[in-house]
Amino acid sequence: MHIAQFIHRYPPALGGSEQYFSRLASYLTAQGDQVTTWTTTAIDLQALWQPGFQETSEERGGVLRRYRPWHFPGRRYLLKALSLLPWRRWQCLTLPSSPFCPAMWREAGRYGGRLDAVHAAAFPYSFPIVCGLRLARRRRVPFFLTPFLHLGDPENPSDPTRQQYSQPALRWLLCQADRVFVQTPSELAAAKQLGVADERLILQGLGVDPAECSGGDRHAARARWGVLPSDFVVGHLANLSQEKGSCDLLHTLRAGLAPSVRVVLAGPRMPNFSRCLRSLADSPQLLVTGPLSDHEKRDFYAGIDLFVLPSRSDSFGLVLLEAWANGKPVLAYRAGGPAELVHHEEDGWLVRCGAIADLAAFINRLNADRQRCQEVGLRGQQRICREFSWPEKLQLVREQIRAAVAANNQDGNRHWRV
Repeated sequence: MHIAQFIHRYPPALGGSEQYFSRLASYLTAQGDQVTTWTTTAIDLQALWQPGFQETSEERGGVLRRYRPWHFPGRRYLLKALSLLPWRRWQCLTLPSSPFCPAMWREAGRYGGRLDAVHAAAFPYSFPIVCGLRLARRRRVPFFLTPFLHLGDPENPSDPTRQQYSQPALRWLLCQADRVFVQTPSELAAAKQLGVADERLILQGLGVDPAECSGGDRHAARARWGVLPSDFVVGHLANLSQEKGSCDLLHTLRAGLAPSVRVVLAGPRMPNFSRCLRSLADSPQLLVTGPLSDHEKRDFYAGIDLFVLPSRSDSFGLVLLEAWANGKPVLAYRAGGPAELVHHEEDGWLVRCGAIADLAAFINRLNADRQRCQEVGLRGQQRICREFSWPEKLQLVREQIRAAVAANNQDGNRHWRV
């Protein structure tokens, strides 16, 4: 098969959807398929919208095609005004939260290479997705979408994250897909509510390879961090931001964490996190490391005692699997994918969104009962082999694409959507 992938960023950019698409491309290639990935030059997330952040021009022949987002004065305000025009495809091209890459759109309108299917991700970055849709419809091949819907706080009917991911333009785009891969039952239910027919939805889930994230040096990590053997280290790895709960974790430092607790935050900083950090940067209980290499990530998981993800914007939570692969217990908000992934009091703990005092209290409770903490982490580790095998998850995707391609070829390469 010849498959085109469309996504807003690609490794070496860090992120769950980026890493997943890279892994899927490698898997499909190993099965004998040909994959071309269409993406932007952005490495830092902010490079999608503004100059001055890290980008790359790396391409790999026809296998990896990169397009530079346009940056221009007043970009956000102009695109916001243009996105108000009542044409859904146009709105997908002009959403301010999405990269604006006219060259990608043009090339999708004239690409003539071999092609059997198109697969795109991830919301809310609609521009590359609608470019993929354009290519699929023009070439009359199946269009697959992995949206990674972020559902936010389930107790807040006006949750801004859920509103962003379910706005009319994205809802339209979701309903254009011939098949939609979702990661959890709650994401499946949300997609149905947004208008996707049952027969177009595929419940997939993600996996983890313990060899890629475990086996680190605990003593070396803790020595670098300057923590004592008796300290209880809370770890958090994400694009550090309000949405990922990084700011909420900062606020626990004011909510009375025990003196023996140390908080290590790893990952690239988003602007709202940097603003939040200013008032707490000198806390002796806090260390912010920045992005991690693969080696440093293994040491990070080895060095911590508890992994915390108080996120409102995770459709699944790959980092939770990585923590479990290292035998570490997890603590997360009762929202999105983590709310279904974590079994409360069995292999981790769940806290109501935004409950800073409860979050701090749980951390202190686990600090005081470290034996219980280790037992719960081991239960999570036992789930990895049973439930989160990458080959099984990736094979499901390939089988769905192969079935669609076979049906399309049998149907005379007509518009595949039924």
